[in-house]
Amino acid sequence: MTETRTILVAGTWDTKDDELGYMADVIRAQGGRVLTMDVSVLGDPSVPCDISKHQVAEAAGASIAEAIAAEDENVAMQIMARGSAQVAARLQAEGAIHGVVVLGGTMGTDLALDLCSALPLGVPKYVVSTVSFSPMIPPERLPADIQMILWAGGLYGLNSICKASLSQAAGAVLGAARAVELPRRDRPLIGMTSFGKTVLRYMVDLKPALEARGFEVAVFHATGMGGRAFESLAAEGAFAAVLDFAPQEVGNHLFGSAISAGPDRMTAAGQRGVPQAVSIGCYDLVDFVGWNPIPERFAANPTHAHNRLLSSVVLDGPQRRMMARAVMEKLASAKGETVFLLPLEGGNEWDRAGAPLHDAEGLAAYVDEVRKACPPNVRLVEIGAHINDPAFTEAALAVVDGWIGAGLLSKG
Repeated sequence: MTETRTILVAGTWDTKDDELGYMADVIRAQGGRVLTMDVSVLGDPSVPCDISKHQVAEAAGASIAEAIAAEDENVAMQIMARGSAQVAARLQAEGAIHGVVVLGGTMGTDLALDLCSALPLGVPKYVVSTVSFSPMIPPERLPADIQMILWAGGLYGLNSICKASLSQAAGAVLGAARAVELPRRDRPLIGMTSFGKTVLRYMVDLKPALEARGFEVAVFHATGMGGRAFESLAAEGAFAAVLDFAPQEVGNHLFGSAISAGPDRMTAAGQRGVPQAVSIGCYDLVDFVGWNPIPERFAANPTHAHNRLLSSVVLDGPQRRMMARAVMEKLASAKGETVFLLPLEGGNEWDRAGAPLHDAEGLAAYVDEVRKACPPNVRLVEIGAHINDPAFTEAALAVVDGWIGAGLLSKG
């Protein structure tokens, strides 16, 4: 806990000099080191920063003169956003920084999201913002492990109210940098998507079985941010294979839910050629924010209130066909071994025969559309069971064992 860590403190030092300097002082007082980075355009800090605004602009392939000449603060700050992301990524890769804290209003927050997105999962990322948790921040721009704190009372100048936020952020990022256990790479990692055990249970048996084969297994909660983290790691090449058995986020995005992992969900593993098995966990549900009204276009659909945060619309047959086509269109571009496991008796615990959300015709429509839309690069494996039955787990393990036998996947 006493090991020295260096924190990048970034912001517009021309206008937020006092606030940024205060956070830097708190970090130093706690035994940390600081690198300062200026992302301002027009003015200058009272004391030169370790990384000047000119260096930031140059990292974006531009100059401060160009940013000023644009006569558009949005254009100028996007130059600085690109440059700051490049600089932060380089510093982290070199081991020069171990965490970052960025401060700003809407402009600074816009830049902070790009900067933090450039850093790998596990590197502490803190944003102190006047618009933390605001609906103007789209989920797809949030790195999976970002931390935000509201910069209350801090629009202009220091005071005891805003110091409470600034000091928390400074202490938190340093503490996180000291305490974090970064992901290991000593065993091949399999990424899996799922939901809680009340609805999907395959991970309970699959995880220990895969670990016994020498793999590390990370299970991602497919409720928007979980899918974002899953795709981010897949794009980085962190996974030796993926078992993407809960594709519901594809449907969430398709049908306009705010609980989205973005338009690129279910693409990164395929683009990297990583072996992937996909299935139908909660394929029949679209989740919406529970405290908002269900969109009028779904007025005729049954709904399920999971809790006060989350409500699900049960898709009808034509909508399930749309979902099947959307998934197959994504898989059609996959460059690696791709298997679709199709359990013919249902895709979540609530849709079993006799369960409250069972819809035999809807399931039949989905199965039919999968068969029709399955592209030639995808191997379709039909299973005469439910996704939560042992037969599904056995089929999934057979796929993994086949990859191992074919040399597509190496055990740890």
